[in-house]
Amino acid sequence: MMNDKTSGSRLISEVKQCLLLAVPLAAAQVAQSATGFVDTVMMGWLGSQTIASGGLGASIFIFFLMITTGMITAVSPLAAEAYGAGKLEEVGKIVRQGLLISLLLGIPITVLLWHGSTLLMLLGQNADTAALAQTYLRAIAWGFIPGLGFAVLKSFLSALSQPQLVMVTVVLGTLLNITANYVLMFGKLGLPALGLAGIGWASTLSLWSMFIALTIYILSQRRFAVYQIFQFSANSSFQQQNRHVFWDIFQVGLPISGLIAVEAGLFTVVTFIIGQLGTTALAAHQIALQTASMSFQMVLGISFATTVRVGQLAGEQNLKGVRLAGYVGIALGALSMAIAGLIFWLVPKLVVSLYLDVDNPNNQDVIALAMKLLAVAAIFQIVDGIQVTAAGALRGLKDTRIPMLIGVFAYWCVGLLTGYALEIWFGLGALGLWWGLAIGLASAAIVLSWRFNILSSRLRKGVVSR
Repeated sequence: MMNDKTSGSRLISEVKQCLLLAVPLAAAQVAQSATGFVDTVMMGWLGSQTIASGGLGASIFIFFLMITTGMITAVSPLAAEAYGAGKLEEVGKIVRQGLLISLLLGIPITVLLWHGSTLLMLLGQNADTAALAQTYLRAIAWGFIPGLGFAVLKSFLSALSQPQLVMVTVVLGTLLNITANYVLMFGKLGLPALGLAGIGWASTLSLWSMFIALTIYILSQRRFAVYQIFQFSANSSFQQQNRHVFWDIFQVGLPISGLIAVEAGLFTVVTFIIGQLGTTALAAHQIALQTASMSFQMVLGISFATTVRVGQLAGEQNLKGVRLAGYVGIALGALSMAIAGLIFWLVPKLVVSLYLDVDNPNNQDVIALAMKLLAVAAIFQIVDGIQVTAAGALRGLKDTRIPMLIGVFAYWCVGLLTGYALEIWFGLGALGLWWGLAIGLASAAIVLSWRFNILSSRLRKGVVSR
C-alpha cells in the first residue's frame, strides 16, 4: 500500500515539474508563432505584391532560423544533464560554446540573407518580387544573430528549470514587434514610412530586445554568476577544455537540425503537390495546416520540458525518474493534442470561420474541404503529440541521430508515399495526402516511443548511444 502511495506521489510530483516547465515554454512558442501570423496579416495591409514578396522573404528567414536553432537546441539536454549531475562549471562551458556556435552560424547566414534577392532569383522568382523581398531581408538579417543568442539563453534557463522569464520576454517581444510594425510601416511618431522594410526592422528590434533582456536578467541575478556564461578567454588551455563541449553540441545538434529539415521539407513538398490540385485544395490545406501548426506549438513546449526533465534526471543517474519523466511528457503531449483534436472534430466550421467568411457562397468549396482536412487533423493530433514528446525524451538522453533516421523513414517513406498513393491511385486528392501525413506521424510515434523505452531501460548500464 505504501508503495502505491509512493508511486502515486512521484507521478503527481513529476507531472507538476513537467507542467511548471511546459506551460511557460508552450506560451513562448505560441507567442512566437503569433508574431509570424501577425507579420503576414500586416504585410497584407500594404498590398498583394507586398505580401507575396514579404512572405517569400519571411519563409527564407524562418527556414534558416529553424535549422540553426535546431543545432543550438542541443544546449538544452547537455546543460540539463550537467546541471542534474551537479557539474555547474560544465553548464557554463556548454552555454558559452552555444553562444560561440550561434555567432559562427549567424555571420555567414546574415551575409546570405543580405544577398537574398540573388537566392530568390536562383529559385526562379521574378526580379520585381526578389527586389522587394530583399528590402525586408536586409532589415531582418540584422536580427538573425541575436535570435540564435536568445535561443541559447532560453535553453540555459530551461535547463535550470527557470523558464518563466522566457515566457514573459517572448510575450513582451511579440507586443513590441506588433507595435513597431505599425510605427515603422506607416511612418508614425515622426519616423519615415518604411513599408515592408519596416516590418523587417521591427522584427530585428524585437529579437535584439529579447536577447538583451535575458542577458541583463542573467547578469543581474547572483545565482547565475557561478556559471560564468559570458566570461570568454583566448587562453589556449581554456580553449582546449571547451573543444570537446563544442564537438558534443555539434554531435547532438546536427541530427536535430536534420530532423527539422526533414519534417519542414515534407510539409513543403505536400503543399507543392496540393498546389497542383487547384486553388480550392491549396486554400483548404493552408487553413488546416495553419490551425494544426498552432496546436503543435503547445505540445512543442511540452517536448522541450520533457527534454529538460529527462536530461536532469539522467545527470542524477536516476533511472526510474528518467523513465517516469519521459512517459509523463509523452502522456501530457498526447492529452494536450487530444483536446485540440476534439475542437477540430466538434466545431470545425467555427475554426474555419477564423480564416474565411463561412456565409459567403463563394467560399463553400474551400470550407467543405477544410472541414474534412480538420477531421483528419483531429485524428492525427494524438500521434503527433506522442511523436514530438517521444523525440524530446530521446533528446534528453542525447539520442538524436537515430531519431533523425526514424523521421526520414516515417515522414518520407511511409507518410509521403502513402499519401501520394492515396491521392493518385484512390483519387482522394488533398484528403489522401493528409491521411498519408497521419500514417507517417503514427509510425514515428510508435517507433520513437519504443526506442525511448529501450534506451531508458539501458541507462544504468551506460550503453545509451547517440
